[in-house]
Amino acid sequence: MLFGISGCSGSRPEKLGLKNKLLAPCPESPNCVLSQQSDEKHRVQPIRYDVSLEVAKERLSQVILSLEKARLITQNGDYWHVEFTSRWLRFVDDVEFYFVESEPLIHLRSASRLGYSDYEVNRKRVEKIRFRFENLVNGS
Repeated sequence: MLFGISGCSGSRPEKLGLKNKLLAPCPESPNCVLSQQSDEKHRVQPIRYDVSLEVAKERLSQVILSLEKARLITQNGDYWHVEFTSRWLRFVDDVEFYFVESEPLIHLRSASRLGYSDYEVNRKRVEKIRFRFENLVNGS
């Protein structure tokens, strides 16, 4: 099967963004993770930091720019949206970050646009982002 120039990107979901300081819940499919989710299948830990909010944003920006096929779509104050495109079939995953103003915490959501299973790609990406962020914060 051949895919067009857009590959398997799908269209940008309308449900992205913050609503009452919450990222959209994950669907039932296992191709989404969310730090504000209560069920174990989808839950990941938020990113915590002990530096200023400005420094945390700068470090997260460095981490995102260090990752392959990342494209910053929205960077509005306490909300960021990044698209990650897979190399082979050009699948697009949407990753969202919410910087909680009242505490040193970054909530995140990572979800595939298409398909059902992602072989834990979104979970692994979130953990890689957290690992790199923590290493930058710790001066590594």
